[in-house]
Amino acid sequence: MNKIEKIPSFNQNLLTYEPIFPRNEVYMRWLNKLVLWEGDENATWVESSRAYFEGTYIHAGISNNSVVFTGVDAQQLISDASINNVWKWKIGRCKHLVQLDNNGLIMNHGLFVRDAEDSFRATACDVTPLMMLMRKRKYDVQMTQIDQFVFQFSGPRSLTVIERVTQTNLHDVKFLEVRPVTIPGIDAKFEVCRIGMSGTLAYELRGDAEWGPTVYKMAYEKGQQDGLKRLGARDYHVNHTFGGYPQMACSFMQSYNYEPWYADMCMKMFTYEPRNNGSVDPEDNRARCRSAAEVDWAWMADFNHDFVGKEALQEEVQHPKRKIVTLEWNKEDIVDIYASQFTDDPYKYMEMPSGVNEFAGDHQNYVCDADGNVIGISAVPVYSSWYHTTISETILDIDKIKKGAEVYVQWGDFGGKIKNVRATITRYPYIDLVDNKDYDLGTVPCGVAE
Repeated sequence: MNKIEKIPSFNQNLLTYEPIFPRNEVYMRWLNKLVLWEGDENATWVESSRAYFEGTYIHAGISNNSVVFTGVDAQQLISDASINNVWKWKIGRCKHLVQLDNNGLIMNHGLFVRDAEDSFRATACDVTPLMMLMRKRKYDVQMTQIDQFVFQFSGPRSLTVIERVTQTNLHDVKFLEVRPVTIPGIDAKFEVCRIGMSGTLAYELRGDAEWGPTVYKMAYEKGQQDGLKRLGARDYHVNHTFGGYPQMACSFMQSYNYEPWYADMCMKMFTYEPRNNGSVDPEDNRARCRSAAEVDWAWMADFNHDFVGKEALQEEVQHPKRKIVTLEWNKEDIVDIYASQFTDDPYKYMEMPSGVNEFAGDHQNYVCDADGNVIGISAVPVYSSWYHTTISETILDIDKIKKGAEVYVQWGDFGGKIKNVRATITRYPYIDLVDNKDYDLGTVPCGVAE
């Protein structure tokens, strides 16, 4: 077996997890690192956004420090912070955990892996709620950071590409399972997890950050025969929205983003600070946050244990006000927005595929009925080059939710020119592919060489 040489990172402080591709010149700075902005060097976001319907994509943007919690109180800490029941949790499986503030608003949600009886790992997500609890209460817990790459693959050939890289048949990996793997020629440990946010077959390949550029390049080259494209930050939000996965920083903000100490931290770390754009009043921070009930995650809550925000969530479950829906934006009204750019009085420009060219959970728009009454809040609209339509994740007054009903989204910035865009309440999630957990892997070609 030939030993594979490690590709050095382009800049240890910036482009850490991906190799540098000469024909890709545009990157986005996110959480003190650079991530690819415009997808594939041989394609645009249009092709990349279609990849998970026809082949697969690779995305490295969520790679970052994973955090490991170990100790006799590790599970109790996670339980106290999360709405989920974390006591029925097999080793080698992951869970999507949701953590609230005392008002029931989402502080964090993300993937956690149970590695051992007393060891839990947060991958590519925020651990601020756990750190805040550790400061307030006494836990016998050790917290350790490990720098990992996290490469996301989705689509009918996602598993095939990973099998080509690992030369391991992984067709028996169950939904939410984490499987240790090796890569021929590399003396290092890696893992595969069957998880994703696109609403269809998806996996993550993870390993030590130092091997990120090498493994990324290998996957990219081996995946060409399977139609693999490189997904950039520009169209990262598209599959979340169409797949029915609300995402902090993209479709809403974490509640602590509006705490005074957070603004100070942003200045010190040169990271993202909310700008509160959109037609919603910039003074209304609440409209830019979400509760677990609003995004239809209350079903995850186990009220038989105490957790931060329990009383607020219980109250909202008993007396719900708003619920997440999909709004499909009127094409003629969108065309009118673009046509106005050729006048002296244009509407706010709508980028593509995401209406705002950044992770813009703070960009929220009012949703009104025919009489102009505010009945909901819409996140940033996104366009799909597969469905040829624009949608947005919206929380709407429950008594106004009727499939097929028409509402109006106020596109623009508060105090500026507003375009009332007609929008129709449609299916949620919008995607009509087979869900990851139900996908028939018998239809997926094996990538292991004969």
